[in-house]
Amino acid sequence: MGRNTLSSAPKHSQDDVSGRSQADRIKPATGNSMKAIVRTRFGPPDVLELKDVEKPSPNNPRGVLVKVHASSANPADYYQMSAPIIIRLAMRGGIRRPKDPRLGTDVSGRVESVSDGVTQFKPGDEVFGVADGSYAEYALAREDRRALRPGNCPFEEAGTVGVAGLTAPQGLRDKGTIQSGQRVLVNGAGGGVGTFAVQIAKSFGAEVTAVTNTENLEMVRSLGADHIIDYAKDDFTKNGQKYDLICDIAAAHSIGEYKRSLNPGGTLVIVGMKDKILARLLYFLILGRLWLKGGKKIRFFIARSNQNDLNFLRQLVEAGKLKPVIDRRYKLAETAEAMRHLKTGHARGKIVISVTDEAATEQETILDSLKN
Repeated sequence: MGRNTLSSAPKHSQDDVSGRSQADRIKPATGNSMKAIVRTRFGPPDVLELKDVEKPSPNNPRGVLVKVHASSANPADYYQMSAPIIIRLAMRGGIRRPKDPRLGTDVSGRVESVSDGVTQFKPGDEVFGVADGSYAEYALAREDRRALRPGNCPFEEAGTVGVAGLTAPQGLRDKGTIQSGQRVLVNGAGGGVGTFAVQIAKSFGAEVTAVTNTENLEMVRSLGADHIIDYAKDDFTKNGQKYDLICDIAAAHSIGEYKRSLNPGGTLVIVGMKDKILARLLYFLILGRLWLKGGKKIRFFIARSNQNDLNFLRQLVEAGKLKPVIDRRYKLAETAEAMRHLKTGHARGKIVISVTDEAATEQETILDSLKN
């Protein structure tokens, strides 16, 4: 069972750098196997299985093999697992069955081995970032998809930063061109991307309004939000307030509603993956161009994994300006249960998948020390 405590995957090149076909990866090699979550068909969390599969090897010139300590559940991982056919076409992940049986994107752990061309990392280095197939004991990726783990960030927390952490600054800074002193609203502030976005917007010197549900109000306030709106009691599109930048993770309003909440020249940035996202995107892309005037802009993007942004996030964590919020923790064998909880849409912050006992023990030791 998950232990209680307090939508978009980055684009990156295919991390299968072992030189073997995807189908072969599910076949364990004697003496060279590992435990991993795999699926041979699309569907609900029930399709996930914990199996012995072949351990990857960093044969690519820039390959870094990491012994995974922790990962986390992301909406993009859920959609890769359960994708309807139109999503499969968009993701090019297979039509009748998954091209890659593995699942998972976020990762934190220790470098196990590196290929000859790797210059930034060595075995034993503690790292975090992204890697395809990170719901496993080992995961392989290029070195520019990794960064050194922040010294003050436990493995479990570092394992939640990859996808959501990269999405928040790229939405606020790159697409929203956030500036100090601006009025910024984060809609969906209690989720994975939202908890990062509130803190990162504050780090840029913005005046931040966070929109979330009743249960998350105090948690979001603790992240530094200047103003809190409970969406069950107040609709931010009807209260007369206007913002320079709206970072919307919930995608729950119409173009007209967003329009009246933006200052002239303001920007709406749509992030995350929600149900019916393609129809929603078509609506925004077509009608948004017709309805937004006065220099108001709509931006939608898919985050890109890169080392510069991972280092930016590391610096924020080490400076005490960014701290992952963890809702629940699950073991690797409980990944299907983690996905079911993610699907409820009620997760507060991030859902951790602890792959090693060391990661869980480290986190529990820190929590105990805080209590004392």
